[in-house]
Amino acid sequence: MTEWKGFHLSQFQIQAVRALNEGKNVLVSAPTGAGKTLVAEYAIADAVARGKRCVYTAPIKALSNQKYRDFRDDPDIDVGLMTGDVTIHAHAQVLIMTTEILRNAVLEAPENLHDVDYVIFDEIHFMDDPERGCVWEESLIFAPPDIRVIALSATIDNLDQLGAWMREIRPHDLAVVQSSKRPVPLKHRLYLPGEGMFASARLDYVRRQKARPPKGRGRAGGRGGRRFPDSREMRPEALDGLFDELQDGGLMPTLVFSFSRKDCERLARRNRRRQLLDKDEVARIRALQLDLIELFQLDDGELDGEVFELARHGVGYHHAGMLPIHKEVVERMFTSGLTKLLFTTETFALGINMPARTVVFASLRKFDGVGFDYLRTRDYLQMAGRAGRQGIDKEGLVVSSLDARALQESPIHRMHSGKPEPVLSRFRLAYASILHLYGARGPEGVHEAWEKSFNQYQHRARNTKAREHNRRLQRALVDTHIDLLVELGYVRAPDDTRDGKDGRLTPRGQMARLFYGFELQLTEMLFRGAFETIPPKALAIVFVGLVHQTRGRGVGPRVPARLFGGVRRHVDQVIRALVRAEAEHRIPTPLKEPEWGLSEAVDLWYDGASFDDLEEELGITAGDVCRTFRMALQLMRQVKRALADRGEDGGAEDLEERLREAIDAMNRREVDARHQLELG
Repeated sequence: MTEWKGFHLSQFQIQAVRALNEGKNVLVSAPTGAGKTLVAEYAIADAVARGKRCVYTAPIKALSNQKYRDFRDDPDIDVGLMTGDVTIHAHAQVLIMTTEILRNAVLEAPENLHDVDYVIFDEIHFMDDPERGCVWEESLIFAPPDIRVIALSATIDNLDQLGAWMREIRPHDLAVVQSSKRPVPLKHRLYLPGEGMFASARLDYVRRQKARPPKGRGRAGGRGGRRFPDSREMRPEALDGLFDELQDGGLMPTLVFSFSRKDCERLARRNRRRQLLDKDEVARIRALQLDLIELFQLDDGELDGEVFELARHGVGYHHAGMLPIHKEVVERMFTSGLTKLLFTTETFALGINMPARTVVFASLRKFDGVGFDYLRTRDYLQMAGRAGRQGIDKEGLVVSSLDARALQESPIHRMHSGKPEPVLSRFRLAYASILHLYGARGPEGVHEAWEKSFNQYQHRARNTKAREHNRRLQRALVDTHIDLLVELGYVRAPDDTRDGKDGRLTPRGQMARLFYGFELQLTEMLFRGAFETIPPKALAIVFVGLVHQTRGRGVGPRVPARLFGGVRRHVDQVIRALVRAEAEHRIPTPLKEPEWGLSEAVDLWYDGASFDDLEEELGITAGDVCRTFRMALQLMRQVKRALADRGEDGGAEDLEERLREAIDAMNRREVDARHQLELG
């Protein structure tokens, strides 16, 4: 088959479709924009035609939402969505979900997946995300054996190793399909203020020229050393010359990746003076904005706000600190072709299909959670892959902006070589996963999971001594977690032969396995009565405190005692006791403790304030607060559902009612993710 639904299939797509027709699992690796998604769409059509179901998982909610909208517009597909924020038509034939939701379904109720033919893992290279990568491994290991897997990946170095591991843990044979060809080839260039754009072949020459000290002066820094200014704070004017070149050369629309939210905004404001739209385009963007105001039921005053005002100049910015509704509006204006210069952080590159003529890296260094370092090749290529629009551009242009330090230090040749880093296992079982496995098969069931992990597979390549050392470490880590759960009263000790009505798990363990991410914190608070008599607003403050994580360093604001100070102290005591227990057992990654810095924001929002009010009174970042509120709502729904499923006696019904009241009060306007999705 070389044609499908009007698409002429490329060689790698033909290979993948053939493998699916032969009953195999498929692991597809191809550059950004090469058409990996078409393989998934073929599988979905195949499953639907045979009356089977299909699950499509994505690493971020924005990508899940986009896929849901894409499939919703297809009259032949019955589609649903589950992201934690939103559940729509959960028994649909095609179900879009985040990978966390799939992992939970696989462990909690695998019988509900009995008629699922395929699970599609989009962006499977996300497996080596340090915080969330283990979710992909758990899903692959524990998914019911009848399910076939379609894994879509950006270009990675150890594709065959990943494929060999998948063959071991999944019963169906697997075809590894790889392509390095881009439909629109990329041209890579560098930019240095005062030097202009130049090819990487000239890099060594430019380095030598710029490394020479001015006549009559020695090198800066003493001892022949070189001191560079700290380039964390970008000077927006440094890129003026580059944007002039791009504008004059007809090389827009341009996506500019900047790894600082503040820099995205500063750069956008700096470039609002440019006239990037002609008369006709200005009229079109004004008409589009009126349509968006109506579509998303926004206040007419938004037209005078910065997001809309910048767009009328052909400029925009997009980052996680913005309200979700504003991000969506920016995306709609960009896909219309009327935003010519968009400044954005790296999440814009992840799966969302929004290509441009040119991609610019405002910097090649970013904060990696510990310090500032140069981009991995894989990340560089994923973002660079947004350059070049199929059917429009003969080639995509990728420009890396360099300051004095980056000119001398940045690993340009490594990034341009096209050889990305391997995917590494980040496997570590969550408490909920341990409880599920321990409840079903005892401690050996937990050890078996480790034995099937990609971590264990990757260690096989080492010598016998290193392999055994890793195995001993893993077994010790599992046993440490089990010992802690025994001590806390969540599981019965392996040698406990008493018959418990719930088997190996105690009532605490039965409850905790229904939560993910905050298993012990929530269970201890439920069993120690922390929620028993507190009002709904206090519940909202507690749940927001559990999930809130302060950006950057420093102590959060002092929270007034009137905002349920006694409740917050009780919660702190309960969770600190857990943290101490973990420390005594030498658990390497401690539980997250509550942060109460958004308590005043919850108080105001609960009573009807707007995000404009919160920003004005508290100086907060609306997008971060909205995301935190949504996460807290997701956790409240988990607890409410768990109480209903368990049918707990006593005050459970009253707590369910108070949770419902708190959810209703918090889930309004911009925080209501379902409402926003349905409007769009």
